[in-house]
Amino acid sequence: MTNPPPAAGAPSEALVKELTGLRELVLGISESIIATPDGLLVAADTANVQPESLAALSAATLALGKRSAAEVGLGSLREVVTRCNGGYSVVLAVGEQALLVILGDEGLDMSALRRETPAVVERLGGLLA
Repeated sequence: MTNPPPAAGAPSEALVKELTGLRELVLGISESIIATPDGLLVAADTANVQPESLAALSAATLALGKRSAAEVGLGSLREVVTRCNGGYSVVLAVGEQALLVILGDEGLDMSALRRETPAVVERLGGLLA
């Protein structure tokens, strides 16, 4: 698993610990990253994807999701889920300062993911503040 330098002030080990902890809690998570809203990689728990590319693409995904949510007037964006033949990509905002990207296989436990991510997002926000 890769471990790039963290954002200013955020201890890299603590960020990666949150990512690996989430992977251990939720069945089906294979990889995850934290990125800035403009697509720069902050931390990663990955093995098979290019984390820098995923960070950039996911920032664009989150921005498009936020814009779509605003346009349709259904409230603030909670997550952007992309379901593929081989699994899922889930992008969540970590406040205004970052985003969390979770990749999962076809068996990703979405109920557990939605139950566990609010606390993880809150802790990540504290670490990145």
